[in-house]
Parts: sequence; C-alpha cells; structure tokens
Amino acid sequence: MPGSERVHEISRYALLPAGKLLRPVLLLESAVAVGGDGQVVVPAAVGVEYLHVASLIHDDIIDGDDLRRGRPSVPARYGTADAIVTGDSLILRMFGAVTECAELGVPAARVVEAIKALAEAGIDLCRGQALEAELLGDVRCGRSRYLTVMALKTGALFRGACRSGAVLAGGTPERTRAVVRFAEHLGLAFQMHDDMLAYVGDGRVTGKPGTSDVANRRPTFPVLVAYEAGGARDRERIEKALAGDMADEAAYGLMREVFEATGAVAMARREAERQVALAKEALGDLPESTSSVLMARIADLAITRDR
Repeated sequence: MPGSERVHEISRYALLPAGKLLRPVLLLESAVAVGGDGQVVVPAAVGVEYLHVASLIHDDIIDGDDLRRGRPSVPARYGTADAIVTGDSLILRMFGAVTECAELGVPAARVVEAIKALAEAGIDLCRGQALEAELLGDVRCGRSRYLTVMALKTGALFRGACRSGAVLAGGTPERTRAVVRFAEHLGLAFQMHDDMLAYVGDGRVTGKPGTSDVANRRPTFPVLVAYEAGGARDRERIEKALAGDMADEAAYGLMREVFEATGAVAMARREAERQVALAKEALGDLPESTSSVLMARIADLAITRDR
C-alpha cells in the first residue's frame, strides 16, 4: 500500500546510515556478559535501535531541529505529520522485533520480561522529556533535578537495553543488577558529555547545531555547573543567555564566555569521568569476558567521542 511504503521509506532514512549503535551493542554484550548467547537476542538489539531512533525523530520535532547526523532531520525533510507517524511506527516495530527472540529459542517468560523492561524504559524516556520541558529557562532548578532528567531521558534506554539483554539471556538477578548499574552510570556520563559537546564540539562533526540547547533555553549540565560555581555577574549572564531575548548565536557566545570564566567545562568533565569510573566498577560483579571488557571501553568512549 502507498502509505505503508512511505513509512518504510522514511524509517529507512531515519535508520540508515546508522549512528553509533551503542544501545544495540550494549544489549548484545550484556547478554553475553551475564553468560548467555548473543545470537538469540539479535532481534531485540534491532528493536532497541528502532526505539532509540523513534525518540530522536520525536526530539527533533519538539526542538525544531533541522539537522540530525549532519543531514536534514526527518521532520525537516518529510514534514511533522509523517515524522510523528514514522516515530510511532518504529516504536511499535520494537515490540515486534523483541518477540522474534522467541523464534530463536528464548523462553516466552523472558521475552515478556524484556518487553516490559523496554516499555518501562520508553515511559521513563517520556517522563524525562516532560520534566526537561518544565525546566526550560530555569537555571535555578539545581543539578539534582537535571540529573533526574538525564537518568530518565538518556539513561532509560541504556538501562532498558542492558536489562533486556541480560533478561533474555537468562542472567542471574545479581548479574542483571550489575549491568543495570553499569547502564545507569553510563547514561549520566554520556549525557554530561553530550551537553558539553553542544558548546565545545564542532557542529560539522556532531551533526547538530551547537546553538540548539541555548536556542531551546535548556539549563544543561555544564550550564548548571557554571551557575553554581560562578559569581553574581556570571549568574546574571547565564540568566540573560537563557532568557530567550537574544539571538541564538549571541546567547551561545555569551554562554561560552561564562564557561571559560568559571571553568565549568573542566568541572563537568571531571564529574562525567567519575560516572564512567562508577560504571566500570559495576562491571566488577560480572565474570571477566570479552563482553565486559568491551562494555568498559564503551564507557570510556562515552566521554571521549566527538559526536
């Protein structure tokens, strides 16, 4: 049918070429790290990427971003209506993909538990998005509230991927808790670094405008670190940059000046490094394997990547 062909076309555009594929890799490696067979969870790994890409499509609609991965975002290229439908379609495809694990021999009870884990992750992601919207322009919200946003909006899919991989593989409760702890700290580190890239990264490399966060008046992690560390003058300038009254480029430049004056980026980077250390510490509760080693490397990559 013509309608379904268009959804397929847009889905393919959104999915390919693929991004970092961290969530599918984490699902697969979590399955192996707890002592299971990675082959039988491959459909679920594909499914978690469907869910992730769907969230990116909806994010770009909410933020009004025209670029994603260095090319027109889905809503910019295909329009908002088709972008919403495609995002919804990918979410539903995720559920179908996970059920395919049963055809590879995974017991039905594990499949149901994995679906529940990913559904809960998706709900948490939505909760994080809604909470983030409440904080727009509010530089006095405090770090703890924003950490909750990060744990929900970003950490949720890392957590859901690792938990579902471990569950599908039949991991013990102890080993499953270990990969979940890993994922929780990884999610925080990843988002802290992402927030910094918006101000210190190269938009031609990140594939997203550097002004996006300040244009959307987001009090992201380095912003809140600068607000806490800075003096009255610094705080006044941050409030001015996020008030929404300045041109995006001017607000972006002002924020970078405050970061330099307060040393906020270095402080934020140290906290991201601490979260990576905690993530790797959680892996100590797993048997040493190539998968646990790879997961540790992914944690390091979370705060060294340039996109």
